[in-house]
Amino acid sequence: MLTLSLLLATALPLILLALAFWLPPISPTAEKLSPYECGFDPLGSARLPFSMRFFLVAILFLLFDLEIALLLPTPWAVQLEHPHTPLVMVTAILGLLTLGLIYEWAQGGLEWAE
Repeated sequence: MLTLSLLLATALPLILLALAFWLPPISPTAEKLSPYECGFDPLGSARLPFSMRFFLVAILFLLFDLEIALLLPTPWAVQLEHPHTPLVMVTAILGLLTLGLIYEWAQGGLEWAE
């Protein structure tokens, strides 16, 4: 039974890969070979530098999104026999993230316009 499962788990992806490689018609046209397939003409270089402020805001979003994931077990921690340690840890995480946000705000890192 194990041998049959391994054989099937190996054969099925190989068959699907072969079908995906051989079945679709390959017809390169000028539209398909252009950098933009949406029909718009490129209006400049595709290698424009992007703003670091956007990157900073994305990092801040990820930090606060992870903060929510870390805070999810807090209601269960309150019901523990000794809830002091988890609540101190949650408070420390919240405090560090809040201090980082205040510092970033004070430095002007959240301002879009210069």
